[in-house]
This record gives sequence, C-alpha cells and structure tokens, in this order.
Amino acid sequence: MYRLNSKDFLNFRANKNIKINDYLKERGVSSRLIRKSVKSEKIYLNGKLIKKNKKLKLNDIISLRFEDEEPNGKVEKKSLDILYEDDDLILINKEPFMVTHTAKDDSDGTLLNYLLGYFYENKIKRKVRFVNRLDRDTSGIVVACKNSFAQDKISSDFRDKVEKKYLAICSGIFKEKEGIIDAPIATSEDNIRREVNYVIGKKSITSYKVLEEYDNMSLVMLTLYTGRTHQIRVHLSHIGHPIIGDSLYGEKSDLINRQALHSYSIKFKLPRNDKGIEIFAKVPKDFHFFPALY
Repeated sequence: MYRLNSKDFLNFRANKNIKINDYLKERGVSSRLIRKSVKSEKIYLNGKLIKKNKKLKLNDIISLRFEDEEPNGKVEKKSLDILYEDDDLILINKEPFMVTHTAKDDSDGTLLNYLLGYFYENKIKRKVRFVNRLDRDTSGIVVACKNSFAQDKISSDFRDKVEKKYLAICSGIFKEKEGIIDAPIATSEDNIRREVNYVIGKKSITSYKVLEEYDNMSLVMLTLYTGRTHQIRVHLSHIGHPIIGDSLYGEKSDLINRQALHSYSIKFKLPRNDKGIEIFAKVPKDFHFFPALY
C-alpha cells in the first residue's frame, strides 16, 4: 500500500456510487490520462492497486499515481521569481529577454531550462509543462504544470475561464479611456508579423482601460478574451497607440529596449479543488520610466 501523498497522487473521496472511470471523468481527469493510467496500472482504491473498473462506495479514496519523468530539456540553474507553487502548479514572474521554451535556436538559457533546474534541486521528478508562453521581450506571469492532469485542466480553462490582465505603456493619449477592441487577427505575408484582417482573421478580443497618462504616454490595463499570437501588440497598434519600444508594430524607444508589456495578473481555479485564486506579478524595473510605476 502506498502513502497517498498529494505530490505523487491525485486523490479524490467518492461522493457517489458510480464506476471509477466515470467518477474520474466527472472530476476533470481526461479520458486520455485515464486510459494511460489503466494501461500502466497506476490507479488505486483505498491505497491498493486495482486492475478493474470497480464501482465506488461512499467515502472510498480513489487515487491516480503520477509517474516519475525525465527532464524534457537541459537542466540549468538560475534564481527565479516564484509567485505561487503547489503540488500541481508553479507560476513564475518571467524577466524580460528570456525565452519561455526551448526551440531550435534556443536550447539553453530558457525558462524551461531554469525550471528544470529548480525541479532538480527540489527533487521534483517531472517534466515542465507550460500552459501559456510569453514573447521573449514580454515580462510577467508564466504558468507551468507538474503533471498532465493539471495541464489538461488548466489548459482547457485557459481558453475562456481564466482572467488574464496585462499592463502596457502606450504611445499617445487615448480619446476613449476604456473600450473593447474586437478585430480579427491573421498572419501577415512575411509570416512573422500579425495583422488585423477582417476577411481571413480569427476572432480576437481585447478590452482596455487607461490608468494614468504622462508626457504623451498612457499606462493601460488590458484584458485578453482570446489568445492570438501578438494579440495585444497588434490591437494597440491597430487603434493608433502602439506599445512603447515595440519595434515590430511601432518603433524603437530610448526609454526602454523592448516592448513595454507585462503580464500582470491571472485569476483562475486550482485544478484539484476548483478554489479560485488571483496572482499578481510586480512590474520590472525597466518600466520605471513611467512615474506612476516608480
């Protein structure tokens, strides 16, 4: 019999008399993970391994064991600004100029590498599973999961149930101090930039609210309702207020050597118990050229 610790096991207490697989589905476990767990014999009833899809009794403890995993990248060490952590999730305030995930041209020095280093130091034998990614030059909240259950649950919620807010310092003074930008986005011909395109673009919605104004600049809070690549940057440029320092959709700036965009807050439900939490990420020092952010 295993000790059903929450680090290695996903545990539920049965509140109805139905079969195990059906109960796990009701609790948000994906069919894929259930099939995988059955095949690899990782499902337990009251601490004992089971091989059949039995019917539960009230207060039975049904458990799904997470397998130890090899790192999914090079392990590197770096101090990280950890905003929240539990047995399923870890949220990082990513610094600017850091790539989130390894790629062909970025196999080291990424947030993935440094999170794997953190996992190694803390004996967390799991892959790093990102739920969201930020552009290299965008700072702020990145959500990573420690197991496939959390990844499936949060990724599903991320589309329309997770509230994501960003701070941007934009060029110019907004005539309308708050509003909604509903403009479809498509990939441009150069295959790098994105653009508003009402013919082939995908639905993209961003709301904004001006918080402060200073020297022909505006500090703006933005809420994402869809998650298109470069969405905020494209939308702000589209309405004539590109982000300060955004050379791709506006122009370079002497005030900051990247786009002044920061993933500021995220509000969501924890995957195991649906408890609502809200996490905030302090703005980096290179935003301090705007007086309200000193």
